[in-house]
Amino acid sequence: MDILIVEDEAEIGKLIQLTLEREGFNCYCCSDGLEALQAFRQRQPDVIILDLMLPSLDGLEVCARIRQQSGVKDPYILMLTAKGEEIDRVIGLSTGADDYLVKPFSPTELVARVRALLRRSLRHGGQYLVYRTQHFTVNVDQRTAERHLEQGNSEALELTTLEFNLLATFISQPSRVWNRTQLIDKLWGDDFFGDERVVDTHVARLRKKIELDPAHPKFVKTVIGVGYKFEDEAVGY
Repeated sequence: MDILIVEDEAEIGKLIQLTLEREGFNCYCCSDGLEALQAFRQRQPDVIILDLMLPSLDGLEVCARIRQQSGVKDPYILMLTAKGEEIDRVIGLSTGADDYLVKPFSPTELVARVRALLRRSLRHGGQYLVYRTQHFTVNVDQRTAERHLEQGNSEALELTTLEFNLLATFISQPSRVWNRTQLIDKLWGDDFFGDERVVDTHVARLRKKIELDPAHPKFVKTVIGVGYKFEDEAVGY
């Protein structure tokens, strides 16, 4: 597994690299935001460990730009921050980070977080499942999602790993109401670290990609005081 470390403090970057290389990961480092974007395009890492405060472009902007790119590997992003305030964590997750880690952190915790991220992609593997509704087709085995258009046409949906898993979870049981705890258990299991509101962030991002009007969603509905449910007529599997 390839890991890109983006950290402008050389000693911290070297410590992260040595820690992860001892665990068998292939690591490479850079120290500013623009260099990080170039390294991402060239190397296509599986995980990016991304510091919040960087020269040229900060971590939030780097994360947002990576998530906007299509047709390339969609890496897991672990954001590092020296700030413990809740607003920084929420902003980081809203730009597309999968998890965050507040400095100072222990090498053991860092390795645990990275391994937890890499295990997420295995939770929906190994099954040949195709879910179809009136407006969507989700192939779990091939990890593709399509939205059905008029006159029998369809368009591919460019979803991140978490967005795909979230849509697959919703579409597997249309009309079921899911609370945040259930969605966290389904998508992350015991590997979850952080605030339950990360679910709201990923639901909002999914809505932007599948809803015609995300402010007034037709498919992913909010059930006030409970959670979310997916509404669309199933047409078979």
